[in-house]
Amino acid sequence: MQLSSFKIIVTGAAQGMGAHFARRLAEAGAQVAAGDVNEAGLAQLAESTGGLPGKVHVRKLDVSNEADIGAFVDWAHGAMGGLNGLINNAGILRDGLLVKKDRTTGEITKLSKENWDLVLGVNLTGASLMVRDVVAKMAATEQKPGCIVNMSSIARHGNRGQSNYTSAKAALAANTVTWAREFAAFGVRVGTVAPGMIETPMTQGMNQKARDALVANIPVARIGVPEDIWLAVKFVLECDYFNGRTIDVDGGLAM
Repeated sequence: MQLSSFKIIVTGAAQGMGAHFARRLAEAGAQVAAGDVNEAGLAQLAESTGGLPGKVHVRKLDVSNEADIGAFVDWAHGAMGGLNGLINNAGILRDGLLVKKDRTTGEITKLSKENWDLVLGVNLTGASLMVRDVVAKMAATEQKPGCIVNMSSIARHGNRGQSNYTSAKAALAANTVTWAREFAAFGVRVGTVAPGMIETPMTQGMNQKARDALVANIPVARIGVPEDIWLAVKFVLECDYFNGRTIDVDGGLAM
């Protein structure tokens, strides 16, 4: 599919990779419905993309809220005059060991259910419901072909202190295969991109010691940038023979 033919939703679009994806799509002439809980960031995105060949439509979106997802998909379809794509990018971190023993006091602490539920609610349930409602809209309107791009992570293979995040990202990669098979009847492809360490507001909030240790182990000797991930997303969108698979873009980093 040509990028200019897309009428596509990008979640988590107010900053970082999501904002970069939305901008790149608009530069290529696509129509983009950008959603995020950060309304100030969305406003900045709309202003900065105003002169581009494509159009970025913005609206607040909380992917942890099922009703909000349904309303956003309906709005996006109307605003763009159709819908044939989704970049499932919204995500959060609430890192912590599942069980931890304090080295000084010996106190045992556990990862809270709240932090488990928050990450799964956004990164897995919210992402899955976005796929469900977008594909349902495409199927109902007989819009084809279409393409879904999920954002997983190399953490899906397992990473200390990220039981919640790993669970969500591994499930998205596995369901990429499931959904590619289920949605073939609707003419919808599904692919996933799994970033490694990328320079975004999310990773900038990491523990500095852990961040430095990860960067030191990247064979290409640098942290990634959103453009690195965009190149993979662009491939998934454009290559009509790519389906049901996950692409790791991690500089060779193995966690």
